[in-house]
This record gives sequence, structure tokens and C-alpha cells, in this order.
Amino acid sequence: MRSIQKEYSFPLSSVKPLKRLMSYREHCLSRTRFACRKGTKRREISPVFGTPLEPMGQVDGFMYARCPESGSLFLSELPDSLEWGRLLSEISHYRYSPEAFHHLLAQSRTDHVYAPKVEWIQETLALQGVRRARILEVVTPPSPVSLLLNECKAFSEVQTSDEMALAHPEGSSLSHYETSQVESVLLLESLDRIDDPVGLLNGVSGRLVSNGLLFITALVASGFDMQVLGLKNLYLYPPDRVNCFSLRGLKILLEHAGFTLLEVSTPGVLDVEIIQAHLQEDSSISMSGFERQIVDADEETREGFQAFLQERGLSSFARIVARKRS
Repeated sequence: MRSIQKEYSFPLSSVKPLKRLMSYREHCLSRTRFACRKGTKRREISPVFGTPLEPMGQVDGFMYARCPESGSLFLSELPDSLEWGRLLSEISHYRYSPEAFHHLLAQSRTDHVYAPKVEWIQETLALQGVRRARILEVVTPPSPVSLLLNECKAFSEVQTSDEMALAHPEGSSLSHYETSQVESVLLLESLDRIDDPVGLLNGVSGRLVSNGLLFITALVASGFDMQVLGLKNLYLYPPDRVNCFSLRGLKILLEHAGFTLLEVSTPGVLDVEIIQAHLQEDSSISMSGFERQIVDADEETREGFQAFLQERGLSSFARIVARKRS
């Protein structure tokens, strides 16, 4: 297993500014509350170890639980899969509407978020000797990434599959095209929002050829800003973040699902800046003396510390490449 680092430096304001996030976040919370009015089911078992979850605390009235063995976080109660799929679809369409902050930052997010991920996929496939692969993006449409995948002309075919349909095939009517196998699959934060992570990975495995490659990005609870802010981290909210695996939790989940890890890295560049932004919103956030010293340090020290987080797998943004075992 290799850990590959590549630096992409950009400010928080160019991809997910905290102040602009707040109206989108409140919309997400409001729609999740509405979806839950029809009834919920409690999640009591960790999808990582199959052991009981422990209550962690509330995020704006939503209870989160913790896997004690891996440190991963999970929203405690969810509506049924049909309602959850409807919610994800509604939020996905809202995300790319003029009402959400993403619309104003569309080009910046393409340049700093989506394009580097497409480049990462291309470089990894080339390193693995895979040419003109068929690639499947698993997502709740719409997605700006599939467009970039098509535009780069590096793939023989670009497919998309609804993440909820893949996680719950018993409730879906899939065509032959939607069940055909591909050489590579892309999950961008999908494991963060899916109601059944194990079911999703089983569905992904079924779409991959033997030795096919799986690309994953995710927010991780073991990252520095998540460890410092905990449940006060404003980037933790449903439905976008109903699962927040630790890096260890993600690795174990994938290994149990029949994958061999090829790359595990945390190339995030925003941990320290995220904490600074939260302190501007709420100066009463509790921090240790060391954490405060890092956040208040000069720019060179902060950048050096962020580089350390990247190199040691301690940033809150993770990316993983895994191979399906034959």
C-alpha cells in the first residue's frame, strides 16, 4: 500500500466558504427534518466492526453515534431508503441551483476540486497500466464530474449510476447497461451520505471487473479539524455527512468488502483554515494550548503543520485507491 501526496493549494473561500455555507447547511437540515417526520430507523451497529455504537452528541437536534473501535461517526436515525433517496436527489439538485452557494463558485470548484480529482484518476490508472478504461461514477445526479471525465477523452466509456440504487438493488429496476462491469469506479463523498455503506460497496464490487480499481474521497473524523472541533464542526450535517469514517475505519470497511488498498492519503489543505473560520464564528470554542498555538502561528508555521498533517495521514480530507480482489 502506497500513500501518495500531491499538493493543491487554495483558500477555503474558493471552495466552501463557511459564511456562505450556512444557508445551504440550514436548508439541508430543514429538509432532513422533514424527511424524518415520516418515521426513522435507528442505527445501532457500526458498519465497520459490527459492534454497538455509542451516543456521541447532537448536531442541531440530530443525534450522532460513535464506533468506539474505529472512532467513526454515524447519524443515529434515518428515514427508510426510499425517503432517503428522495432527500439526496432533492439536495443534489438544490446544490447546483442558483439558490445555493455552489453556483457562484462553480468555476472555482471545478478548478480546485473536480479537475484535480480527474487528474488523480488518470495518473493512477496510467501508473497501474490501465488504458482507455470504462469508468463509472456512483453519485446522486446531477454531477459536474462526469462532464469532466467525458471531456478529458481518457476513458473508453463514462457511465453514471445512482448511489442509492446501487446500495439497494432489491428496490431498483436496473437495465443491462446499469449492471455491466467496468474497470474503474468513482465514489466522491458517496460513503459520507449513503444510508448503507456496506450495501454500496457490495454494489460497487458487483460492477467492477476482477482487479478493477475503486477511487474514493471522503471527509474523515480522524482529521485534525474534526478532532479539534468535534460535533461543533459546521461541515458535519445531514444529509451530506451522515457517515464520517475515521481513516482507519475506511480502510477496514474496504478490506472487509473485498478490496486491497493501493493508495491511502490525506492531501487536504484546509484543516487549520477551517478551525480559524470556526473561531471567527464562535470564539468560545474550546482548544488545547497546542491547538491554539498552531492556529495563531505565522503563515509559514501553519503551512508547515498542514504539510505534516498531509504526510502523516492526519488531514480531514482523505482519498483512497483500492483494487477489487479476484
